[in-house]
Amino acid sequence: MKTRNTIILIGTFVMFLSCATNPFTGKQTLALVPNSKILPMAFQQYDKFLGENKVVKGTSDAEMVKRVGQKISRAAERWLNANGHQGYLKDYKWEYNLVDDKTVNAWCMPGGKIVFYTGILPIAKDETGIAAIMGHEVAHALANHGQQRMSAGQIQQVAGAATSVAVGGQSEATQRIVGQAFGLGSQYGVMLPFSRKHETEADEIGIQLMAIAGYNPDEAADLWRRMKANSGGQAPPEFMSTHPSSDTRIANLTAWAPRARAEAKKFGITTFK
Repeated sequence: MKTRNTIILIGTFVMFLSCATNPFTGKQTLALVPNSKILPMAFQQYDKFLGENKVVKGTSDAEMVKRVGQKISRAAERWLNANGHQGYLKDYKWEYNLVDDKTVNAWCMPGGKIVFYTGILPIAKDETGIAAIMGHEVAHALANHGQQRMSAGQIQQVAGAATSVAVGGQSEATQRIVGQAFGLGSQYGVMLPFSRKHETEADEIGIQLMAIAGYNPDEAADLWRRMKANSGGQAPPEFMSTHPSSDTRIANLTAWAPRARAEAKKFGITTFK
């Protein structure tokens, strides 16, 4: 009876899942937590992060990051307006900051709060490399990937609790085995593939945005060739990673570049930096 009630509870929960449509992919996405709650939290966390780290201001690199970010976000707005999604960005508050840190990374919080670490600049190499990274990060915000990850995490917690209830009458050994199996299965079978899917979506959306902003989409694959060289082959196997492998990304971006050029042409962009 306990198991049956748990299943009913999960079914009721799933029935009331909120969904949203990603305008760039046309796919239904998880949206259990509304952006009206997520964005204020993200903005607060972003300000806290900036207050605790060394933000680079006034340098040519800092200005380049900001300039490229503005171009990419304007390209996103042009695409959205042209495709019937006026007002989609009304709650976004774009911000692009360079932080003095040797880590090879950049990231974006929901609502358009972006950070580049100085450690990624040598690999980006130039403004077009920055645009390839920026397009990817802006795409995460546009596709509400933060919202989806939070929603998926909530579902994972509910499913984990339901699994514990379902085996509550079993021996401790059985409960331990089932718990470990659920943890591994949900991590490698659901959460990691979910994360890799987001990274792939951000790559696909990002390369289009950089092209619409006037940057050569062919350079996106070259960026990832440099990323691969920088890693020295130390990346984990793809199935154990939150990100697709460098080889997968290079192949994808190479295949998508002509389509990105064609998309940019719709906006009158035929020559690229």
